[in-house]
Amino acid sequence: MKKSTKIGAGLLVMGLAVTLTACGGNKAGNVGGKSTSGEKPDQTVHTAAIVTDVGGVDDKSFNQGAWEGLKEWGEANKLEKGANGYDYFQSTDASQYTTNIDQAVASKFETIFGIGYLLTDAISAAADQNKDTQFGIVDSVIEGKDNVVSLTFKDNEAAYLAGIAAAYSTKSDKVGFIGGEEGAVIDRFEAGFVKGVEDGAKELDKKIKVDVQYAASFGDPAKGKALAANMYQNGIDIIYHASGGTGAGVFQEAKDLNEKQPADKRVWVIGVDRDQEEDGNYKDKDGKEENFTLTSSIKGVGTAVKDVTEKAQKGEFPGGDILVYGLKEGGVDLSKGHLDEKALEAVEKARKEVIDGKVEVPEAPSKK
Repeated sequence: MKKSTKIGAGLLVMGLAVTLTACGGNKAGNVGGKSTSGEKPDQTVHTAAIVTDVGGVDDKSFNQGAWEGLKEWGEANKLEKGANGYDYFQSTDASQYTTNIDQAVASKFETIFGIGYLLTDAISAAADQNKDTQFGIVDSVIEGKDNVVSLTFKDNEAAYLAGIAAAYSTKSDKVGFIGGEEGAVIDRFEAGFVKGVEDGAKELDKKIKVDVQYAASFGDPAKGKALAANMYQNGIDIIYHASGGTGAGVFQEAKDLNEKQPADKRVWVIGVDRDQEEDGNYKDKDGKEENFTLTSSIKGVGTAVKDVTEKAQKGEFPGGDILVYGLKEGGVDLSKGHLDEKALEAVEKARKEVIDGKVEVPEAPSKK
């Protein structure tokens, strides 16, 4: 059964209303002490937590966005950080996923989110063992469990816009993509970006080279910095990263380079998951305040987490559903950033074509 649910607040910075396409239906029952049949709970206090991937809540990307959404929900309900309100369990290594989820369950959090597809198996196992706890998995799908909701995003669509922006902004006709760990999720980012660059190059009647590299980690800033340094040294002037905490190294390398040269020679970074504008602040060779975040592909992870938690609080937890967020639904987007008028026009044209179905953005790179 398919159903459509709407988020009342805007999902992204542009305040777009969000429609969630859900596959599968809610089953009547009692999950986490709350009725899933639509009945209002007996109590208004609800507790929720996230279990992060290795990037942590200060990765300035995916995990941080999720935490900001949960924190916003908690503060709006006048709850305190901790077992009686909202909290996070930070993973520094994949071996901690199960332990952190178990700790969240033991702390009696009613709704627990696994942030990232790497937590899929751990969340699935915990859901089987704790039928009265509500779980959410971000960037993956867990089917057949009434106490699990899956939150997925059409990252390839936002990445496509980033590719268009890069094509219209590069001066060297060389751009780069740095991914975290290879897999279905980052495949979507790579595929969308490369397609966007290719389509943009065709429109401009240019040949633009895309260098794709992977760090094999979402939490290795040093590797991100090294990969970025090599790209910039080879003439690439724009790098799009989809690498979580590893991306901090990409930004650091761009900052180190840009501080030594005039602003008109700067290299750029395209941010991911949340608007990374502030991460691009720097002072150029002449001491002038500048910025090198060209734009950011934005993913409404925080608002998705907040929305599901609000529903759970009302006794309307969408257990068993697969919620899909794309450009059409307002679930992903691209920030205005420092794009010039020509690039912005190209991005808006591309956005409309994707939404209208005139452009189909691949989910996996052609080589894979």
